[in-house]
Amino acid sequence: MNHSIYSADRMTHLKVVIVALVAGIFVAGFGISARMNADEGSTQTARVIKAGQPVAVTNSNVSMVR
Repeated sequence: MNHSIYSADRMTHLKVVIVALVAGIFVAGFGISARMNADEGSTQTARVIKAGQPVAVTNSNVSMVR
């Protein structure tokens, strides 16, 4: 058994390429199927956020009186 990719024969390189291709197809298929299932039954609604009272932020514990 040869443990170096540089001195490996042609069949070893082919096996590595095939395993990488199968793994890539599996990951892509899983990602596509997960994305397809996430959109079912969920609708996006617009949320309106209204501004509240102005706030003064400081780094001291002193209260600010206006």
